[in-house]
Amino acid sequence: MAVRIRLKRMGQKKVPFYRVVVSDSRSPRDGRFIEEIGTYNPVTQPAQVNIDEAKAIKWLQTGAQPSDTVRNLFSKQGILAKVHELKNTK
Repeated sequence: MAVRIRLKRMGQKKVPFYRVVVSDSRSPRDGRFIEEIGTYNPVTQPAQVNIDEAKAIKWLQTGAQPSDTVRNLFSKQGILAKVHELKNTK
């Protein structure tokens, strides 16, 4: 099973709000997911990002692949750097 970390769109028309979820890569964008690990609200200035770092690091170490947008969010939050440091210290 290929696991992805991606955005699930919520909110009304023209007012997007996203949840960062871990899901099977074959499931639809807004369909079933395994676990919710955060939220992303691009409407606010500046954009509001809330991610549970412990869950994100656990899933990245397990082998989940983030989507391009989620990879950028993780990079800005410093999560990818922490995963990289954990890999190099082992």
